[in-house]
Amino acid sequence: MTTVLITGANRGIGLEFVKQYAGEGARVHACCRAPEKAGDLKAVKGDVVVHKLDVSDFDAVKALGIEIDEPLDLVIANAGAGGKDVGDFGALDYDAFSRLLAVNTLAPVATLEAFAPHLKKAKGKFAAISSILGSISNAGGFAQAYSTSKAGLNMALKAYAPLFADTGVAFALFHPGWVRTDMGGPEAAVAVTDSVAGLRRQIEKMKAGAPLRLVDYQGNEIGW
Repeated sequence: MTTVLITGANRGIGLEFVKQYAGEGARVHACCRAPEKAGDLKAVKGDVVVHKLDVSDFDAVKALGIEIDEPLDLVIANAGAGGKDVGDFGALDYDAFSRLLAVNTLAPVATLEAFAPHLKKAKGKFAAISSILGSISNAGGFAQAYSTSKAGLNMALKAYAPLFADTGVAFALFHPGWVRTDMGGPEAAVAVTDSVAGLRRQIEKMKAGAPLRLVDYQGNEIGW
């Protein structure tokens, strides 16, 4: 049986990952901040274990890594924040900016650190949901705080992935597209079902030892 852990699993892309993997018989550890409010997640049929987790609480991430005592075939660092509360240049809210960096940049690193032993046991895969907005070569002069946080994620995984050489663990960063979720909005171009189906196809292609790339849900490479 495939065993998967997903952060930010109560809505949007994370919830759809849970539905699709559980629907195919995988055991899914689904993490979210408020399970008591996650009615859609709790309604998913299958072998789904819901965990209360705020990914910006790094001690809690570490504790969950100790609590879950089984190999993991796949960890998807999906939890993210949009950064709208950071404000505009000239009036930036640096506390909000720090929270954004904690969720989008540091939390995936904490997740990797906490679940590295589980991934090594399974020779599993670590997939982080990034964004084309984190591509410095594609920087467009908008969503600056969010872009900064995702660029930080890209750099962090690029820096830490080599520590797993010869462990059999594979790494990848994914741009899910502009997806119709609470974050993407109703005018977004890609249905969440299509995005996640595409991401899963790309996850299947992940190979240990392959160069780390940032690719979209259709497999197109995005420049750093």
